[in-house]
Amino acid sequence: MAVIEIDKLSKIYKGKRGGKIAALTELDLSLEQGEVFGFLGPNGAGKSTTIKLLMGLIKPTSGTAAINSIPISSTEARKNVGFLPENPAFYDYLTAEEYLGFVGSQFGIKGEHLKQRCEESLKLFDLWEARKRPMRGYSKGMVQRLGLAQVVVHDPEILILDEPMSGLDPLGRALVKDVIKKLKQQGKTIFFSTHITADVEQVCDRVGVILKGELKTVEKIETILTTGISGYHLRIRNQDGTITEKNVGAELLSSTINCIEKEGRIVSLIEPIRKDLEQFFLDIVKAG
Repeated sequence: MAVIEIDKLSKIYKGKRGGKIAALTELDLSLEQGEVFGFLGPNGAGKSTTIKLLMGLIKPTSGTAAINSIPISSTEARKNVGFLPENPAFYDYLTAEEYLGFVGSQFGIKGEHLKQRCEESLKLFDLWEARKRPMRGYSKGMVQRLGLAQVVVHDPEILILDEPMSGLDPLGRALVKDVIKKLKQQGKTIFFSTHITADVEQVCDRVGVILKGELKTVEKIETILTTGISGYHLRIRNQDGTITEKNVGAELLSSTINCIEKEGRIVSLIEPIRKDLEQFFLDIVKAG
């Protein structure tokens, strides 16, 4: 079942001297329930514009979109959505505990249930020990993790995240990716933007690459990682017992092995060299 449907969605801004800037051009995209989708593109590609349109922060120039079959023009479409903006900002005089309590109350959570959800969300993002400290004393990474904690406090079925790993150190990034995997296991649908291919490769089911406001391709991560063999890595045992390693193009594999065997040497390992997601992305960007 599709939970996010985008049809010919476009956004054009007015530029200087009456010009026009196409931030997004006729985007078509569909996300299934329980899917983790990575929206990949360089800075200024249209990722944040798409997310702002889905969240009702800006209005489309043309096209339509719906969340759970409810048009994004209705606030009801976002009732069961958790949202992280690109640069989250908070009332920094509040503690994390106070802020999450406020966010949860806006979704109608009360009493012990609210207290429980706040505790679970803070612990999930390793903020429990800092829960009573004012946010003005938090590091950038802690603020980012708090932003993610407020996304899940009301236990939404859909999460829309704009650059969720921004500002996180390696431990924080690993934590967030682990949480995304856990949420997927719970059947949540997660749509997040990024320009970092490693984030997508490790947690996503599919990736969409956007460039200059246009969606260039949508592909399964599994397909990218299991196709596109560019060559092979060979490990060769020589007659004197030493080991030689060599890379050959895919078209030269058979003839290379024949030559090695004629020389009395043995090929002990043949390992395919595949195009990774980073190379897949760079190829699309270079093609324009």
